Amino acid sequence: MRPGKSVKTSLILPVKNEGIHIKNTVLSILKSKTNDPFEIIVVDDGSEDKCCLFLEEDHENIKLVKVNNAGAAKARNIGAEHASGKYFIFCDAHLFFKDYFIDSLVAPIENGIADAVNPGIADFMNPGKKGYGYTWNEQLEPKWIIDIKKLSKVPLLAGGCLAISKEVFQNINGFENGFKVWGREDEEISLKLWLMGYRCFAVPKCTVFHVFRTESPPFLITWEDVNYNLLRMAYSHFNAERVEKCKKLIKFTDPDLIIDRVLKSDVMEQRERYFQKRIHDDDWFMNLFGINF
Repeated sequence: MRPGKSVKTSLILPVKNEGIHIKNTVLSILKSKTNDPFEIIVVDDGSEDKCCLFLEEDHENIKLVKVNNAGAAKARNIGAEHASGKYFIFCDAHLFFKDYFIDSLVAPIENGIADAVNPGIADFMNPGKKGYGYTWNEQLEPKWIIDIKKLSKVPLLAGGCLAISKEVFQNINGFENGFKVWGREDEEISLKLWLMGYRCFAVPKCTVFHVFRTESPPFLITWEDVNYNLLRMAYSHFNAERVEKCKKLIKFTDPDLIIDRVLKSDVMEQRERYFQKRIHDDDWFMNLFGINF
């Protein structure tokens, strides 16, 4: 990528053994019309399938960053560190796009309506099946919101295509840097945005197409890591009663072992920082969106 080139939007794509999908995604971005100057930051998180080999040569407006097993959340943060845009759009490496999707996602943020947004995310194989961010059920499981017709507030954004300004991203400390591999990164950043006084919206007029996996993920996901991320999110943002409820959600692993691992991290120091910085508490969030947890 040419050094020092000014861009408005940085598209950040974390990649781990994505096969042909990452090339298809990059080509789809490059073919999409836009009025906004942009760059693409591809973060190859130790792929073993050489899926990013096509990016080894210099490409205008594309930067390849190589890391090793950073995990989904940290890889996104690393991508942001290499990005020069005023706005960030975090994208999965298995998406297809329509013309002017960049403009449509940036507009509500630029106009001061929203601080972070999702498009409608459609199933590539079944385009009529579309979601607009998430909510939580009584077991704190994410459930797609499917009935939005206009620009609307949503409790949780899907990280598969999430737009946010660089300023807000930095103000909230980005994605959770202490997470393991994969799990809860979308939910944590959305919750953090709301608690710190920011607004998450879905933009239904904009649709991206997501290739949902029919096989196992191309990297190892363990219940230990997923449960660790759940408790790290809980200790960072929830009151004591909800933390205890989250402990009861731990499954397929020893709860005491997970709790011990989390508490040996910096999570309690982070909890104190976040509680001092936030504008709203978790009761406010749950009440606002009618979440019974």
